[in-house]
Amino acid sequence: MSGLGGAGGIARRAAANAWRAVSIPLRRGGLVRGRSAWLRLRLGPAQGELRSPASLRAGAGALALVEILEALEAAERDPLVAGVLVELETGFGGWSRRQALRRALESLRRAGKPVVVFAETLETGDAFVASAATAIWIAPAGSVHLTGLRAEALFLRGLLDRLDVEVDVVRVGSHKSAAETFTRDAMSQAHREQVDAVLDDLFEGLVAAIARGRRLPEERVRELVDRGLFAARDAIGVGLVDATAWPDELDERIGALASADEERAIGLASYHRLRVADPGWLPLLRDDPRVAYVVASGPIRRGRGLRGIATEALRSLLRRVRDDDRIDAVVLRLDSPGGDGLASDLLWRELLLVARRKPLVVSMGDVAASGGYYLAVAADSLVAEAGTLTGSIGVVGGKLNLERLYARLGVHREAVERGERAGLFSETRGFTPAERGAIRSEMEALYETFLRRVADGRKLAPEAVERVAEGRVWSGLRALGLGLVDGLGGPLEAIREARRRAGLADSDRVRIEILPRIPRLAGLRALVGLAFGGRED
Repeated sequence: MSGLGGAGGIARRAAANAWRAVSIPLRRGGLVRGRSAWLRLRLGPAQGELRSPASLRAGAGALALVEILEALEAAERDPLVAGVLVELETGFGGWSRRQALRRALESLRRAGKPVVVFAETLETGDAFVASAATAIWIAPAGSVHLTGLRAEALFLRGLLDRLDVEVDVVRVGSHKSAAETFTRDAMSQAHREQVDAVLDDLFEGLVAAIARGRRLPEERVRELVDRGLFAARDAIGVGLVDATAWPDELDERIGALASADEERAIGLASYHRLRVADPGWLPLLRDDPRVAYVVASGPIRRGRGLRGIATEALRSLLRRVRDDDRIDAVVLRLDSPGGDGLASDLLWRELLLVARRKPLVVSMGDVAASGGYYLAVAADSLVAEAGTLTGSIGVVGGKLNLERLYARLGVHREAVERGERAGLFSETRGFTPAERGAIRSEMEALYETFLRRVADGRKLAPEAVERVAEGRVWSGLRALGLGLVDGLGGPLEAIREARRRAGLADSDRVRIEILPRIPRLAGLRALVGLAFGGRED
């Protein structure tokens, strides 16, 4: 591939490596002249998969999630890193992001690096992440709310009946429960079975992680979950927390755990720029292989725009990645509950074309289900977290009939039509039996296509796919056993798999190109906000 062969490429790479060897020691900031330091990472609700103006303003991240994981992995083997301090705000991430971060912190701890998590208070998901640390500190008046896991579904059937709104839904898949919010007033048995199975997997993982991290028997952790609420003093007494601390004394306190030459901790974003990212100097000398890390998040829809996964935006990006000979492999970071069926098929095709040109690996986020899973099966390899929600191989659609509501409100609508089915999607009448049959036929055709895509992509027999389909939702852990994914892990594991498939050695310096990039104007506005009162991690 371009950039990997030829005497000119080898010479440029050798020159670039020599320049780095000289320049990196001159660029270390807080790590200048071999001075060791602690690293500081702030995490909260604003932290996302991409660098965003919101995360920049919040100080959570001038880093994307994958960059945080890269920096923590580099710190693990960096002798100048004395330890890592994580300031954790309630609301960080869903389960897949928590699992990826926890794994990185646990790896640091196993490598002998002290890891301290400080939080004003800890909720259940926060306690899961924090349990990987060497020490957990909370504010003196803080608390631990280890209340367990709860899945709650909202049902609107009673309200819609009162409003005289009719819901006309067609579904293909006995377990496809997406429309139950509108059609039922309680969970169906199939829906409850799926929720129970997912909660079982998440809860067992939660208990095992806290037990391992806090060195407690699993049965004891279950007892603590049932108790639920702990003031700071009580949390220390039962072993969930090690100590209390004030935010203003963190630098002083961490220095007592492991000495460092620098008195103040260095932000992880600064560390990433200095020790992980491409220095950006002498571009003519750089010839590193590249892995494109493409983030696609949200509902799938046709058209343009920045919200969700829009066909035109992602297709354009995938075509550029496919045709760029400097890119050796692609990781698609996918977090989507699905959406438009046609849009899913169009994007599946674009991903298939990418996979025909270069290795394509999917890293699943919190959810890659329905249309999200449809996209994923175009890839060479699928990597999910144990807590990822995936599958949901099925089809559902319908409309609301507002005719009686309009009549109650005194609203009269009149239509003039040409064509027997001109009013098919009108909101003032339901489907006729013939229309319902036509819609079901169309949906069944899409469902058969979906099954075929999964069978071909996963190299499974059609009968095997049918057994796990029908709209069933699976945790990543169960999906692995069913052959729906290839491995468990997060962004870094997916990148390693992409590198392996591209024939890149572990020792090769590889540039991770995160796409899409933050719009320059939005990034500039965020940085201006930082300059006038913001902060960086």
